[in-house]
Amino acid sequence: MIQVQAADSWHQFSVQDAIKSPLGQDKLRADISLYMKGQKHPNVLKRMGEYKANKRTNGFGKSAQQVCERVFISALMALQDRAAREGGNAVVDIYTITKDKAFESATEYSCIKGGIVGNVALMGTVAKISE
Repeated sequence: MIQVQAADSWHQFSVQDAIKSPLGQDKLRADISLYMKGQKHPNVLKRMGEYKANKRTNGFGKSAQQVCERVFISALMALQDRAAREGGNAVVDIYTITKDKAFESATEYSCIKGGIVGNVALMGTVAKISE
């Protein structure tokens, strides 16, 4: 029997659509702000380091948007958890670095969806910002 795997396909989706989705509203913390690279944010009082969140999810039988949204939210949650551990109240300059390919946008993120798995890797700087 020959096994065939679908090739990875790259997708770009709206950051705001994902954050405002029912999943984003349910899972993301209100106490730790998120800002994509190039997005305006309050003054940074202290930078606490740049961190990576690399997340995967089962993509079988789901649309690219469903898979990518779920894995993007999961990566944002990981960055928020890191910010909480480090004493930050925000993650700034977030960008996608999936499979070591950087994609910087204030409004979109990139995602890979294969036949079985979806993947998003994000880099972001944990910070203390003025409120």
